[in-house]
Amino acid sequence: MRDPLEKIKPQVRALRPYSLRVEAARIKLNQNENPWDTPGEIKRETFRRLENRAWSRYPEFVATGLIRRLAEFSDWTVDGTLVGNGSNELIQALLMVTVGDKKRVLINEPTFSLYRQVTTILGGEIISVPLTTQLTYDVRAMRAAIESSNPDVVIICSPNNPTGCLLRKQDLVSLLEATSGLIAIDEAYFEFSGETALPLIEEHPNIVILRTFSKALAMAALRVGYLLARPELAQEISKALLPYNLNVISQTAAEVAMEMFESSYKPLIQVILDERDRVFLEISRIRGLEPVSSRANFMVVRSAVEPRKVFDGLLQRGILIRDVTAYPMLKDYFRVSIGSPEENEQLLESLREILAA
Repeated sequence: MRDPLEKIKPQVRALRPYSLRVEAARIKLNQNENPWDTPGEIKRETFRRLENRAWSRYPEFVATGLIRRLAEFSDWTVDGTLVGNGSNELIQALLMVTVGDKKRVLINEPTFSLYRQVTTILGGEIISVPLTTQLTYDVRAMRAAIESSNPDVVIICSPNNPTGCLLRKQDLVSLLEATSGLIAIDEAYFEFSGETALPLIEEHPNIVILRTFSKALAMAALRVGYLLARPELAQEISKALLPYNLNVISQTAAEVAMEMFESSYKPLIQVILDERDRVFLEISRIRGLEPVSSRANFMVVRSAVEPRKVFDGLLQRGILIRDVTAYPMLKDYFRVSIGSPEENEQLLESLREILAA
């Protein structure tokens, strides 16, 4: 009998699976999550609406109710809005309908590794443009790469994971003017930056915007993502989505969250922004550490001490951060999510102890 693995694409066998090292800690600052749980009033209203919902019946074939709410919430069209089981499903759907043999996808490095993984599995070619040495977008190099390689898709995470840098609107326009392909903007953290590419869609029909409820809206456990694009483009991308892709519990909770966004989420987001500024300032005062300015709810920090030693030292103190040393350009860095004020204070105290040792 021949080895059944011979039937797996060679480029897939060469990939390392997307994974996360599982560690237990009382303070979890490794996945850019909201430090607070979904507000209680949102949970209670969600459960109330679900009480008489038959769980034996499928959800809507297309989540039309949620889509209408999202369109209103985002100030976009209903027929240009899609929902997914997390924004990851929508990233995959976009690449499934665009990428095949000899198709090119341009990404920056370092960035969210799923872009490369899905493109490679689909048989596409990755064009990689490094960030600057300051870990900001190198727009001139990106435009040059677009003009020379003519990618079918450009994916830009803004603010970028894991570095937190933001692509300015005028720079995005410059890239849009240079490409004939699609430009997907992953806005998973846009609530923390306050900036979006959405106003550009009317003039630039090749923009696709991806967002999630997992970060600022504190619903990572429910896996709700959404996509905004011109209707004709959204219709084609929808062909790669599975039917009934979002369960009724997640749909209902997302609707309630949008209804209560102003009262329940905005104050918490502001606390995170204030804490981000405070944590940045305090880390910059610790000898041996250099935090990188971020527009998201996390930051990378350059360390004079081997980052793995910092990671292990924090873990011994019950604090889990993200080891990013395997990312391009980040061998001297670690990443921390912004937690509650109390969690952040314990992080800062622990970092001072570790760097003073």
